[in-house]
Amino acid sequence: MTQNENWMKLALREADQAFKVNEVPVGAIIVREGKIIGKGFNQVEHLQDPTAHAEMIALTAAANHLESKRLDKCIMYVTLEPCPMCAGAIILSRISTLVFGAYDSKAGACGTLYNIPEDKRLNHSVHVVGGVLDRESEVLMKEFFRKQRKK
Repeated sequence: MTQNENWMKLALREADQAFKVNEVPVGAIIVREGKIIGKGFNQVEHLQDPTAHAEMIALTAAANHLESKRLDKCIMYVTLEPCPMCAGAIILSRISTLVFGAYDSKAGACGTLYNIPEDKRLNHSVHVVGGVLDRESEVLMKEFFRKQRKK
């Protein structure tokens, strides 16, 4: 198992937390120098906040940990390809590398519909690695939405 896969397993644990509280199961962690400095899972429904995506919560936690808005030398692992809002926040935070699991054909902004993190027209670009443990992320998402349709 690769290092990216090991970290993604921890992001999947965060996604599972979201699943357990009836949130879309997306989880994120932020790693710097081999240590998790921020983590989060979707809390949009619980907080009634459209910005409470896993990535945004993890970014806030990491910034608080470092006492800085600049998260250079950090790697974000997230179970689903970030949306445009989260991709923009990742750029603004100066994350060095983004690793995600499943591609998102409806809102993916890191290679699918757009490629915001690697857009050279912006003042910062982020190295992106997609598809890490994508099957595990997809299974969790499919199970969540299957469960929702039954309600």
